[in-house]
Amino acid sequence: MAVVEAGGARELEEPRPGPRNGLTDVAGLRVGNAADPRVRTGVTVVIPDGPVLAAVDLRGGAPGTINTDALAPGGLIDTLHAVVLSGGSAFGLAAATALVEPLARDGRGFRDWGPTVPLVAGAILFDLLNGGDKTTVGPALYGRLALEAYAAAGPEVALGKVGAGYGAIAGPLEGGLGTASVVDPATGVTIGALVAVNSLGGTTFPGEPAFLAGHLAFPGELEAVPPPRGPSGACFESKRGLGQARLGPNTTIGLVATDAVLERDGLRRLAMQAQAGLAQAIRPVHTLFDGDVLFALSTRALLPPARPDLSIRLGTLAADCVARAVMRGVQAAERLGEIPSWRERLAARAAGATG
Repeated sequence: MAVVEAGGARELEEPRPGPRNGLTDVAGLRVGNAADPRVRTGVTVVIPDGPVLAAVDLRGGAPGTINTDALAPGGLIDTLHAVVLSGGSAFGLAAATALVEPLARDGRGFRDWGPTVPLVAGAILFDLLNGGDKTTVGPALYGRLALEAYAAAGPEVALGKVGAGYGAIAGPLEGGLGTASVVDPATGVTIGALVAVNSLGGTTFPGEPAFLAGHLAFPGELEAVPPPRGPSGACFESKRGLGQARLGPNTTIGLVATDAVLERDGLRRLAMQAQAGLAQAIRPVHTLFDGDVLFALSTRALLPPARPDLSIRLGTLAADCVARAVMRGVQAAERLGEIPSWRERLAARAAGATG
């Protein structure tokens, strides 16, 4: 919190969401989404105006990624030209490679080695059992369509059943694409998060509409939700039911971005701390059957004051931002088939309270 003078009195200025409460509150980033309702899958692309410093943090036992090894400590590469989040499981890796040639034609990429070479990193989630027609899964096409959507996109970022979140399932409820942002008055730094929520674990108290991380929401950010009837105790929800994990691939993927000037190690630490946001919002998380991946990007546009606790502060805000993005993605998701939505659970709770 920052101390500000107001009418002669000292008041505490709290962090607040950015004007769009989304990833694009970090200037220089835009998002493109494409999805196929018939197949029930989709792709999300995040493309910066120029190269951005990048890092990645992988958790869980079943990750699916492309070009993340290039960002490993001690390696040559520390910047990216695009990040791709895709459904389609292993098929979704083609969405990232589909962007390379069009980005190169647009002059986006490394130019020191002869031809323009874009570096596109990505992660995939498993959405092959959500009831869609999987006879033809075309993430490469969806990647190109998402790139076209990026070219025409404004600053707003859609929520729910869009892009990589289209076919997502979050525990026992529909999942989706969520985004959130925070502006830190103490440093002037903006942090944004974008998450496709396809977790094995649930995001609410068992059988309740109250979110596990609901205490992190800003005023008015979430719909009015009654408190849970009691603590969760040892119970949790999953894609199969209360306390019983469905043994199959799942995975929550996303990214955090900031305009703070961070060095490579500091950005990697930010990605690690941001993963704590998934742990606050999803239970269980980082399991053997999840491949949770978070990228971290820095546009390096704003140099905050030098403070020894800066990385701790920004990492904590990033984790909260990720948790809020998870909740917003699940809240906005509509029902596609047999999986109920969060709003249906809220309606059921309301009916039970008045019945």
